[in-house]
Amino acid sequence: QVQLVESGGGLVQPGGSLRLSCAALGSILSINDMEWHRQAPGKDRELVARITRGNITTYPDSVKGRFTISRDIAKNTVSLQINSLKPEDTARYYCSAEILAAGSGYVEVWGQGTLVTVSS
Repeated sequence: QVQLVESGGGLVQPGGSLRLSCAALGSILSINDMEWHRQAPGKDRELVARITRGNITTYPDSVKGRFTISRDIAKNTVSLQINSLKPEDTARYYCSAEILAAGSGYVEVWGQGTLVTVSS
């Protein structure tokens, strides 16, 4: 069984920065794309960053220039650096990954999320 565990959320003032981390745990053979999503209260979950195994990154226009996704393939981790935080960035942030685990094919795994609150 594999799982994703996020960390790094918290309360931050507008204009501040946060770094979210996500670790994939378990009998992992390989990980393809890794992503960060967020869901604000009353809104749909949205993709905010994707990184491929080849380190190609994509972002929606709403966060481009402020969010940076990175990964460490050897450590099975993915991070999200968020700068110039805005109140509208307040949301629960989730990481997801397409993981090849021992004894199974590729499966999409989601973490439990970490809460980011931007407020003065």
